[in-house]
Amino acid sequence: MPRNRLFRRLASVLALTTLLTLAACGSPDDEPAALAADPSGSAAAVINTSPDQKRIRAQKVDAVAAKVPPTIGAGGKLRVGISAEGSPPLAFRADDDRTLIGVEADIAQLVADVLGLELDLQPTSWENLFLVVRSGQNDVGFSNITVTEERKDIYDFATYRVDSLGWEVKADGKISKIEKPADIAGLNVSVGSGTNQEQVLLRWDAQNKAAGLAPVNITYYQNPADYQLALLSGRIDAYFGPNPALAYHVAVSGKTKIVGIVPGGGEVPAQIAAMTKKGNGFVEALNDALNAVIKDGSYARVLSRWGLASEAIPAAQINPPGLPRK
Repeated sequence: MPRNRLFRRLASVLALTTLLTLAACGSPDDEPAALAADPSGSAAAVINTSPDQKRIRAQKVDAVAAKVPPTIGAGGKLRVGISAEGSPPLAFRADDDRTLIGVEADIAQLVADVLGLELDLQPTSWENLFLVVRSGQNDVGFSNITVTEERKDIYDFATYRVDSLGWEVKADGKISKIEKPADIAGLNVSVGSGTNQEQVLLRWDAQNKAAGLAPVNITYYQNPADYQLALLSGRIDAYFGPNPALAYHVAVSGKTKIVGIVPGGGEVPAQIAAMTKKGNGFVEALNDALNAVIKDGSYARVLSRWGLASEAIPAAQINPPGLPRK
């Protein structure tokens, strides 16, 4: 995909400048970092986009594995639905254009390990993901899925990450902080069309107009390369999008920074969760597996290697309050 190729080119430039230094000093536990980045804007470490990820692994926990229903894990495999559309660092293709890598695959691997199952990643489109989980074709979905009250009618959820949105600006620009609607009054802002963050942006803009502040000028671009170019050239002042993708952009380019992070629901906190068919009995084992890797530290190491330590949660939860119904 064009998006993947762009990120790999940027990653290669960064890697060439850091690999020699890092080769001499190594990394904790001799685990090569996929991504180590300062969310405030400075690029660092190495981005591993090769098929050989040397994923962080967990140990089987018999008591948790015993809770897996007989309908789950056919053939000793955990069938995981995961987006194939490419969104670093969440889920994207490695340099071989085949192997799925990213934080979602890594978390799924930990869960499979705890349950004593072989990880079977089954790429699909975002739209089809919900169908394959609902039909039972896949045991679980790991694909940056936000818990919502509507989705809870059909699926069960076990949480594993905070859902957060970020504001990205030029590293050498004048904007240093975006925390509230007034901070974007009069700015030229880009956001993805039809997304949750667009709805948040429109609500902020409406609040500004009601308060007599200058409106936001919203510009839409079809792909990340376009908005990145617009941001660096000064055609837009800021981009509003999912924090994981922005953290990746910041790390691979070194030319932008994140100046604000807000909950995935804007004013309402949200969580990312593993999704399974409602009532199939699997969610308890999923939740226990996630809590096991949170406790043993492997979960934190996975988030850190993808630059997402700020999205860690202290404990997994089953079906917490989700974003309200529309």
